[in-house]
Amino acid sequence: MPFFIIAGAVNAAIAVALGAFGAHALKDRLSEHYLAVWETAVQYQMFHAIGLLAVGILMSSTLLGPSTQLTWAGYLLLAGIVIFSGSLYALSLSGVGILGAITPIGGVAFIVGWIMLIFAAIKFGN
Repeated sequence: MPFFIIAGAVNAAIAVALGAFGAHALKDRLSEHYLAVWETAVQYQMFHAIGLLAVGILMSSTLLGPSTQLTWAGYLLLAGIVIFSGSLYALSLSGVGILGAITPIGGVAFIVGWIMLIFAAIKFGN
């Protein structure tokens, strides 16, 4: 089953829906600051949904194929979406500032996920 392709497509669809929700339902309910935070969450969710699609395609192809590094990359990008974007969505809606302290954990997951993709490519090249 192409898990990361499905996860990427689901997250891309959710990002579009939440982007539209923010632009239409929240534009008059949130301050400019929290609307910008919401938009950041949507952007990062979409960027990393595309990353998940790439991981899934690479795992399904003869280019790189399945590997431990690609599996880690996919799970870390997915965790980053949940933690980074999820905490920003919650912060935007609640205004509870401590939620912003969770966001960097998701950012680290994103970074390590991309680094794992680099490792997978290097391993393939050797």
